[in-house]
Amino acid sequence: MSKQIDRILLSIVVILVGGGFFIFSSASLGLLARSGASFSSVASSQVLFGIIGGGLALTFLSQVYYRNWRQYAFYIFLFCIGLTLLVFTPLGFSYGGAQRWLDLGPFSLQPAEVLKIGFVVYLATWLSGMQKQLKHFTTGALPFFGIVGAVGVLMLLQPDTDTFLIMATAATAMFVAAGGRWRDVAVAVLIALALVAALAFTRPYIMDRITTFFNPEADPLGASYQVQQSLIAVGSGGLFGRGYGQSIQKFEYLPEPIGDSIFAVYAEEFGFVGSLVLIALFAAFTFRGYRIATHAKDAFGMLLVVGLVTLIVVQAFLNIAAMVALAPLGGLPLPFISHGGTALLVTLASVGIILNVSKYQQRIKR
Repeated sequence: MSKQIDRILLSIVVILVGGGFFIFSSASLGLLARSGASFSSVASSQVLFGIIGGGLALTFLSQVYYRNWRQYAFYIFLFCIGLTLLVFTPLGFSYGGAQRWLDLGPFSLQPAEVLKIGFVVYLATWLSGMQKQLKHFTTGALPFFGIVGAVGVLMLLQPDTDTFLIMATAATAMFVAAGGRWRDVAVAVLIALALVAALAFTRPYIMDRITTFFNPEADPLGASYQVQQSLIAVGSGGLFGRGYGQSIQKFEYLPEPIGDSIFAVYAEEFGFVGSLVLIALFAAFTFRGYRIATHAKDAFGMLLVVGLVTLIVVQAFLNIAAMVALAPLGGLPLPFISHGGTALLVTLASVGIILNVSKYQQRIKR
C-alpha cells in the first residue's frame, strides 16, 4: 500500500494551473478594451484566492485522512445546503438574472461550488453503506433520486441548471460505480430528458441554447452570437495559432473572454496543435483520477474520487465542446483556467482530497 501521493496526477494539475494562469493573463488583456473592467482586480482574485488559496487547500486536504470525511458527511452536507440557501437572503446578490452569489465584503462567494464537494462526500458515504440495497428500486434508486432531486430543486431555484446537470452526472457515475442497476440509470436519463424539456418550455434561455446548438446560425447577432464568435476565434487559430497574446477576438468581439470563452482565446493563440495538448492534459487527468479510484482501498474512497473527478472533467469537456458547437452553450467555466478565485480554490481542494485517497491506494505499476 502506497504512502505517497500520486505524483503523476499532481504534476498534471500543476501544469494545468501554471499554464492556465498564462492563458488567463493573455485573455485578461481583452478587458483593457472594455469599459468598467479592471485587469488588476480579476488578476489579484485569481492569484490570491485561486492559486495561492487553492494551493494551500490542496496541500492541507492532501494530508487529511479521507475517511474522516465519512463520519461528518451528513453535517458537511447540511452546512453546504445552508450556505447555498443564503443566496436567497440579503447576503445574496444576482448577476445576469441568476441569484447565485454571496456578498462577503471584500470578496464574493458562489456557494454552489462548495455544495458540489459536500454533495459528493455525502453521496459517497450513503452509497458505500447501501451497496447491497442498490439492487432494489425502492431501497436503492428511489432514495438516490430523492437526494439528487432535493439538491436539484435548490439549484434550479437560483437558477443554476448547468451546475446541477454536472452534479447529477457525477452522482450517476457514483451510482453505477457503487453497483447500481443500469435500468435505474435509464430511468434517471428519461427523467432528466423530461426535466430539460419542461425547463426549455418554461425558461426561454434554455430553449435558446438548444435552438442554437442545433442551428448555430439561427440568430448570429443574438442567442448564437457567442458561439459564432467562438468559432471564428478557433478557426482563426489554424494549425499553430496566432501566437501568445495575439488573439483578436478577445478584444470587444468574444463575450466572457476570461470566463466560459477562454478556450476560444487559447485556441486562437495556440491553434489546433495547442488545443490538442490541452485536451490531452484533461484526458490524462481523467484517466489518472479514475485509476486512483479503481485502486482505492475501500468503496468510500473509490466513490469519493469518482465523484470529484467526474465533476471536474465533465465540466471541462462540456466547456470545450460548447466553444466548438459540439454541445449547447452553458456558461460553464473551464476548470483550472477560467476566471473565478472561489471556483479554482474549490477545484484544487477537490484535487487535495483525491491525492489523499491516492496515498492509501494499492500499489500501481508506473
